[in-house]
Amino acid sequence: MSNRIAAPIAIGAIMAISFWSFGCSNGTEDRSHGSGHGQEEDGHAGSAAWSYSGSAGPENWGSLSPDFAACSDGRMQSPIDIVDAVPAKGPDLIFDYKPSPLKIVNNGHTVQVNYGPGSGLTVAGKPFKLLQFHFHAPSEHAIAGSRAPMEVHFVHGDADGSLAVVGVMMQAGGHNDPLASVFANMPEEAGPEAEIAETTIDASAMLPSEAGAYSHYKGSLTTPPCSEGVNWFVMANAIEVSTEQIAKFEGISAPNSRPLQGLNDRLLIASR
Repeated sequence: MSNRIAAPIAIGAIMAISFWSFGCSNGTEDRSHGSGHGQEEDGHAGSAAWSYSGSAGPENWGSLSPDFAACSDGRMQSPIDIVDAVPAKGPDLIFDYKPSPLKIVNNGHTVQVNYGPGSGLTVAGKPFKLLQFHFHAPSEHAIAGSRAPMEVHFVHGDADGSLAVVGVMMQAGGHNDPLASVFANMPEEAGPEAEIAETTIDASAMLPSEAGAYSHYKGSLTTPPCSEGVNWFVMANAIEVSTEQIAKFEGISAPNSRPLQGLNDRLLIASR
């Protein structure tokens, strides 16, 4: 199968595989916090130190450890350029996000908010718990070759270890009030999780308008060990953050984006 669908045949069958066969993420969700929260998509788990530049940068991730082999050998890697997607009706994304105490950590690769229990996402009748969200600058995914200043990843997991990650582009614009407490409390140095007293965060207020419009593909963690089988949903619409908020994160963690990966033989669909 090529990565461009030349005829409408088999789209339904391929979509059934794409949407309803949720694969396991190879057990890579990091449990190091003891609360089930992954660090980044998998976590910044692994047996070797890695970075976004230099000899331990993305071009060399696959050679840093046998555990990271998928970073160089995988054929379903993320992020990708969202372009030439096949129009198709995907499953509804049912978000059930509730406010959570603000628990924030700089893990040395990004700033991450670990989310409290009780919030989740349902896809095709399959429930996933919202574990955490974190940021990349510039955006990891591109839209027709263009990257946004930032991207937020909402990481969800189920009891079987499968991951569903929702990516939302963050464009420069007005001040983002729902994220104000996150930006105000971003740790400038790597360290342990901090719970901000008497402060909550509501992830539902961070979703873009028309959250049912998205592109979907089967991909991987965007950080080592780059494990495959991750269900990606990249929102068609962006949210706005101020230039000051962007600069705040850039001064702490940027650049922290993996280079774009080839689509290879995967189906990329655009659901509207």
